[in-house]
Amino acid sequence: MAMHWNSEMLLECSTLFLLILGGAQACGLVTVDSPTILLGSTVTASCTIQSNRCGGLEGEEIQITWKLNRESMSGSQHKSVEGADVSNLTISHFNQTRAKLWCFVVGNGTPQRIGMVEIHAGYPPSKPENLTCMMNLSESSLTCRWDPGLDGHLPARVALKSSKSRGQCEVSQEAIPDCITEAGQSYCTIPRKFLQLYQKMDLWVSVQNALGTAESEHLCIDPTDVAKLDPPVLKSIQSVPFQTDCVSVAWEVAPTSSHIEQQCELRYRTHEDPGWTLVPSIVSPNLKTHHCGFLFGTAYQCQMRCRRVTAMGYWSEWSPGWNFITHEKAPARKLDVWWKIAPVGSGKTAEVQLLWKALKRNEMNGRILGYWVSLNPRQRNVELAAVCNTTELQCNFSVLAGVRRVYLAAYNSAGESAATEVIFLEKKGQPLARIHTSPCDEHSLWVHWEAPRATATGYVLEWRQTPLPGPGRSSVSWQVERNRSATKALIRENIEPFQLYNISVYPLYADAVGLPLHTAAYSKEKAPSRAPKFRLKSVSKSHAKLSWDPVPIEMQNGFITNYTIFWASTAGDELRAVVNSSFTTFTIRGLLPSTMYKVHIMASTAAGSTNSTTLTLVTLVLDEKEIQYLLPFFGLLCVVLVVLFVCFQKNRRVKNQFWPSVPDPANSSLGKWVPADLQQETLQTASAREPGLVTISDITVLEKGAEKKAPLWGKKDPVPAAAGSFPAFPKSYVHPSSSGLPSGSRAPGEARPGSYINSAGAVQYAKVVAEGYRGQQQHVPSPLYLRSDSTQPLLGESTPSPKPYENLWFHGAPQAELHCQASQKDAAFLEEPLIDFPLLQGLKIDGAEDLHDFQRF
Repeated sequence: MAMHWNSEMLLECSTLFLLILGGAQACGLVTVDSPTILLGSTVTASCTIQSNRCGGLEGEEIQITWKLNRESMSGSQHKSVEGADVSNLTISHFNQTRAKLWCFVVGNGTPQRIGMVEIHAGYPPSKPENLTCMMNLSESSLTCRWDPGLDGHLPARVALKSSKSRGQCEVSQEAIPDCITEAGQSYCTIPRKFLQLYQKMDLWVSVQNALGTAESEHLCIDPTDVAKLDPPVLKSIQSVPFQTDCVSVAWEVAPTSSHIEQQCELRYRTHEDPGWTLVPSIVSPNLKTHHCGFLFGTAYQCQMRCRRVTAMGYWSEWSPGWNFITHEKAPARKLDVWWKIAPVGSGKTAEVQLLWKALKRNEMNGRILGYWVSLNPRQRNVELAAVCNTTELQCNFSVLAGVRRVYLAAYNSAGESAATEVIFLEKKGQPLARIHTSPCDEHSLWVHWEAPRATATGYVLEWRQTPLPGPGRSSVSWQVERNRSATKALIRENIEPFQLYNISVYPLYADAVGLPLHTAAYSKEKAPSRAPKFRLKSVSKSHAKLSWDPVPIEMQNGFITNYTIFWASTAGDELRAVVNSSFTTFTIRGLLPSTMYKVHIMASTAAGSTNSTTLTLVTLVLDEKEIQYLLPFFGLLCVVLVVLFVCFQKNRRVKNQFWPSVPDPANSSLGKWVPADLQQETLQTASAREPGLVTISDITVLEKGAEKKAPLWGKKDPVPAAAGSFPAFPKSYVHPSSSGLPSGSRAPGEARPGSYINSAGAVQYAKVVAEGYRGQQQHVPSPLYLRSDSTQPLLGESTPSPKPYENLWFHGAPQAELHCQASQKDAAFLEEPLIDFPLLQGLKIDGAEDLHDFQRF
């Protein structure tokens, strides 16, 4: 704002400077074809610059520019005949009601303001409408008002014109000075000195602006005909004692209008009435009136207003209110009654709940002070024996089982109503054929029924909210329909939206009460306040079972029509299923194993739906049956694995159970035993002997005698053994080794010795370790001569050892026989034992020349 003001000041100063330099004659002139135009029309403007009159612009080429308010514009520039610079500007569709058009000269690069013209745009004035005038008697002035019409957006002169006239204003006699209004006003007041009372005056409104003039319709009135009186004042309102529903009203007129004949209006209402009751056209010279139709014992408020009796003037304002109460009268009619009766204990007494409706306001005839219930009607000069006297609309009391009727009455300060006889009829009559409901609005319901075949005298409608709203309100509402031909009734009492009501209808007969027919209804429904709480009941790999609790009745807000279950996996589309409102469980089938699903449920009424929170579930990998089958299998597998593990940990013990260990002679203690007499002998190493040959220096004889004797080393037995048996005495056949005969050869003609049987008895034996078995590593560096006193049989029967060998040199059979035996019977003995038993390999026996056929295998 400060910068804008400074720029404006600079332009003003520059313009003033140019004017001073130019002398008395201006150096520039701005003109328009019309400063006031019709809004939306075309504006033509011209700016003429005399450079010789503008100091500092002589001889320079100048440029003329325009600005409409702050908007820069350019026109067409040319030289006039006189040598002046002229710029013409045309603005089409001028749409501003007021604007300033500036002309600038640009010299030396700086624009300088030369002149300005203000343009106004608008419309011709509208014709004023609805001219009305009213005379104020307290001020004795005439005020006229009118509707000015559309705004012309131009300054206008508005005047209320008037003149005194005769007749119906055909001839004007004297003009009255104009009443000029201020800007924006649409009324004007003519003072009392210019008024002509009880004679006609001609009045009209004139509006004039730069584009035209408009006048309203003329109004021809007598100022006293349009006078507005001051309001009257009520003096008293009293009930007429002998006229039951009439009152007497008295008032006074205002002092300013006491000379005017008036007509008045009276209005009244009770505190409960939304509107007023109007009593029109009250004309009374004595300023009093009587009116009937008031209720007894009722509080009222009254007001009055007046105007001229000619009905040409304006009503006065309403007088201040006057409150009064009419006198009371005894209640006018009997009460509507309903009852419930139930036997107590052994059935000798009964508990009665008696219900009745309050009288209507026009039936109370005053303020009801209470109600009484008696077993007998009231009798004159007899004190009433009341079983109940209360101000409530119900009473509970006990009677004998045989009592079938009671009497009920209401009373006020003026008396009591006629007693209502209540007969306790049995509820065994025919019920209605059918019943249904429909909402009327949020607080009422239509109940429709189909009349029974028997003729009914009336109907009782009973309804209650479900669940009960609490102890503060009556649990049961009811009403009586007296029209015996009625097939519907509107119930309004205690009806709220979004609440469930149980409705029962009882037909009334002359001698009984019909059995009720029931229904349920809502006056208005909406979506449930919340969805049911649901939970996962069970889940497997392909289905999940859900269950939920029904929505509580107080939160249903309508009849639940269905439940919709939604489920979706994290990577799949959402699926849904709709079930009836009676369902509380649902099983989702076709699910994928080991998959996460999100599930929620939606409860719906006819007016909307509500979603629950989301439940996340994960399906199983296996079903229960599969798990039951797999658990024993895996248990057995675990047992097997444990057994195998134990077996591998104790493999030697288990191996001995299935594959017994056979004693290996090569690893026995004999393989490491050396006789005592040979311990000092020097043995040959394995590298010094001929491969395949064993040089034996001494041999220990293994023999079994009739008696167990220690072996004899280095001696010969002179007694030979008999053929076919073991020698009786040990015989030494130790012979020094000789290289003359190869091992395994024998001299021709020598006899084969007999067999020497290995027995299970105690023997002494020696082993000559020369080389290992076939496939056995030779870890012994040199031959050893071992001796053992073990009682273990040599090559026992439990392993596939060679057959028991025989010392053939102990037999005395001929050579041919021995040869035959060697070739037929002992072939296996000559092959296997000689190969596998190291003691016999390369053996050369002294005195056994008949073993020339012995070969080393």
